[in-house]
Amino acid sequence: MQFSAALQLAALITAGFLAQWLAWRVRLPAIVFLLLIGLILGPALGWLNPEAVLGELFFPVISLGVAIILFEGAATLRFREVRGLQGTVLRLVTVGAVVTMGLLAVAAHYIAGLSWGLAALFGALTCVTGPTVIAPILRSVRPNIRIANVLRWEGIVIDPIGALLAVLVYEIVRNGQGGHSWMVFGETVLVGSVVGAVSALVLAVLLRRHLIPEFLQTYGTLALVLLTFSGSNQMAEESGLLAVTVMGMILANIKGLAIEEIVSFKEHLSTLLISGLFIMLAARMPWPLPPGAWWMGLAILLIAQLIVRPVAVWVSTVGGGLNWRERALIAWIAPRGIVAAAVSALFALKLDQQNLDGSDYLVPLTFALIIGTVVLQSFTAGPIARRLNVLAPKPRGVLLVGANEPAREIAKALIAQGFPVRLADDDWFDVRAARMDNLPTWYGDPVSERAVDSLDLSGIGQLFAMSSRRELNNLACVYYRSEFGRNAVYELAIREPGEGTAAAEAAEGIKAPYLFGASTSIALLHERLQQGWRIKATRMAEAFGKDDFFALYGQEAIALFSVDEQERLRVVAQGRPLVVKTGWTIVALVPPKERDILPFVG
Repeated sequence: MQFSAALQLAALITAGFLAQWLAWRVRLPAIVFLLLIGLILGPALGWLNPEAVLGELFFPVISLGVAIILFEGAATLRFREVRGLQGTVLRLVTVGAVVTMGLLAVAAHYIAGLSWGLAALFGALTCVTGPTVIAPILRSVRPNIRIANVLRWEGIVIDPIGALLAVLVYEIVRNGQGGHSWMVFGETVLVGSVVGAVSALVLAVLLRRHLIPEFLQTYGTLALVLLTFSGSNQMAEESGLLAVTVMGMILANIKGLAIEEIVSFKEHLSTLLISGLFIMLAARMPWPLPPGAWWMGLAILLIAQLIVRPVAVWVSTVGGGLNWRERALIAWIAPRGIVAAAVSALFALKLDQQNLDGSDYLVPLTFALIIGTVVLQSFTAGPIARRLNVLAPKPRGVLLVGANEPAREIAKALIAQGFPVRLADDDWFDVRAARMDNLPTWYGDPVSERAVDSLDLSGIGQLFAMSSRRELNNLACVYYRSEFGRNAVYELAIREPGEGTAAAEAAEGIKAPYLFGASTSIALLHERLQQGWRIKATRMAEAFGKDDFFALYGQEAIALFSVDEQERLRVVAQGRPLVVKTGWTIVALVPPKERDILPFVG
């Protein structure tokens, strides 16, 4: 059945969305469903032929898409995140990459019968992990921060290194001249590094001097990324991947340069590109497969998972400051991604044109390793991490912006219910008072670069913005929304209802829900605490429920939060009334006068 090019493109985008949605629902990397859809639409049903749709633009589109994905990933990498682990990451992407490449080449030669040249090319293509598949696994598994940072950095940095190794081996296979190939390799590294660095510095100057209006910054960045990639490739073949990676890493580590909105846009664009690229690459898989390709792919997968990766990690992490449990999980997680798929497809096409024996096995074996590592590790990494006891703390805690008296009393109430807290404030007198109460504190601006460096958020999953400064509360909610999620940030009202300014009303659309309700302000809490009101925790029972509680303390009592039978925090906020059932604990600010002696009072 023949379909128009427009319909095929529309179906491609729709299928990508469905794959991403399904991956979100079942908490697996989207690549599994993207490749499956591509195989069904392409080889199985014959409905999608990407090269027929895009024609000569097929591989340029693939290449530009990979460039944007690599830049977006590199622009999130800050050197401070791997402080103390730089040596480990460096060895993983150098020594580890060479060990992986060599062992996989041996496996491909003896199992699939590839020539040593093609086997080395296969090893170079598949020695890379991928940020597009690492990130979903890390979000699902949630290992500790040391493991997450090592794997994330490895996934970004090794992609262009693997591509460069593939270029080197490809030149050797094509020309058979080692000296010439090494000269090409050196030229590729030099050109890519210089072009990427220059582009980053040019963009930084343009952004810092506000020479690009804010509404055009994302557009301009995207244009410069594509120009950097294409221009670098024009000067030295296949140097573009390194150029955009260097560009992203430099921009991410220039102090005072705000690129968060740019990176956010690139992240959304990358999702679209990843979806389309994986489906298109899978759709052009040759069918039927070459003889024996499926069992060869399975054998190489087992060797890669059980021998190659553990050896490479163990060699690379000796003396790196990681314990054996952390090294073991890193040795298990190494999914292959978009760069392996795209570059293998590109080189396979070039080698097919030269009628090189065995080149038809390159793509099937690469895709088998991609699918196998992603599926196997997605299902097993979580249980292994739990068994090794290397998971990050469950994010039950609360970050309180502000260390004033109401914030300190709320922090004490949270701690009494078993929730970790951290108070962050740049008011030294309030921080000192909190420390006198033995509360965990952090002194400084909670929305600064220094906070990113040193504010420990392990185990923290919600934000209470309780500063007496509205601007800081608003900024903190926007700042931490991406960290905790839109439904986990709250800000305490500054004024009583009806006392708001026009500016505050204008900002209503971007505000977080009011903590403890719109009628509860920081001024009211200060006043009540000065009058002797106190925070009281009461467990609900069949004989004493919510109505009885408010009948005892009066309707003026201020409900703060409740804790359910699974010890989950349920915050009272604007649009989120108090929820409490038998066996739950209600925590409220109550008048000083005792009206009765209650059972189940904390």
